[in-house]
Amino acid sequence: MSQPSAKAGWLKSLKPDPYIIAILLMVVLASLLPVSGQSAVWFGWLTKAAIALLFFLHGARLPREQVVAGLIHWRLHLTVLALTFLLFPLLGLGLIQLPEWLLPAPLAAGVLYLCLLPSTVQSSIAFTSQARGNVAAAVVAASASNLIGVILTPLLVGLFLHTTTGGLSLKAVQDVAVQILLPFILGQLARPLIAAWVARNAKLVSYTDRGSILLVVYGAFSAAVVSGLWTQVSARELTVLLVLCGLLLAVVLTASLLVARALKFSKEDEIVVVFCGSKKGLATGVPMASILFPAATVGFIVLPIMLFHQLQLMACAVIAQRYGARAD
Repeated sequence: MSQPSAKAGWLKSLKPDPYIIAILLMVVLASLLPVSGQSAVWFGWLTKAAIALLFFLHGARLPREQVVAGLIHWRLHLTVLALTFLLFPLLGLGLIQLPEWLLPAPLAAGVLYLCLLPSTVQSSIAFTSQARGNVAAAVVAASASNLIGVILTPLLVGLFLHTTTGGLSLKAVQDVAVQILLPFILGQLARPLIAAWVARNAKLVSYTDRGSILLVVYGAFSAAVVSGLWTQVSARELTVLLVLCGLLLAVVLTASLLVARALKFSKEDEIVVVFCGSKKGLATGVPMASILFPAATVGFIVLPIMLFHQLQLMACAVIAQRYGARAD
């Protein structure tokens, strides 16, 4: 590859993702025209239905063989899970010790919640493929993280965020089970009947996936705006939040690389650890936040996720380009 071509590819990787732009537009729309009153109630039911459909389709898309295959490469998958559900939470617990004048409590709760989320699926696999890594292992690692996260993340929220958000009530557990876990199980059970249809209509499924997140973001920020989000979050606090997300990502990317090399993984498996172990899932985090937290606080909670998600896409795009350009 010539030097100008490589530079052009690097610059292209830094362009904002269209999906992120759509999410930001939902934030702007909610800020200008927030849904409220009885309309918010109906919109909430629509959003719950969309979340259930989202995880039903996730269940229908994931082959059971991939779950079983996770047992084969257990060292790699345990490494990814340790980074996701051990290192990240420890770093999050450290960040929320910052003074409140620097990081207000609602945003601190969002930073910690970010650290408790599972990894992404689509982007982890896409970047692993672009970097010429072990794609099959990435599919299993990212999927296992999401499966475990559906159960583990609410438990960790209840353990670490009880003083800030009111805790994890029995109703919240039931809501997670009914809106996320049950549809996922039903999707798995229906997989023999609809797997072929899902595969043929992958684009339609993707639109449903992303559309449900846009609904959640609009509803969450509408409730937050009605409660005075933008009068409580200053430009300085947004800047601090962006810097903290950048530092968090840099630390985890470095740690994942060092851990993978210390455990003497192959280059292909190292790529899986770097990309799957450093990510946090917007697609799982935003719907789950709308279930676990009061409506008025969800906007504060998902703000760090949105910032971190964009940063991880840009950083990992550059890293994937460099991995992919390596000599065989």
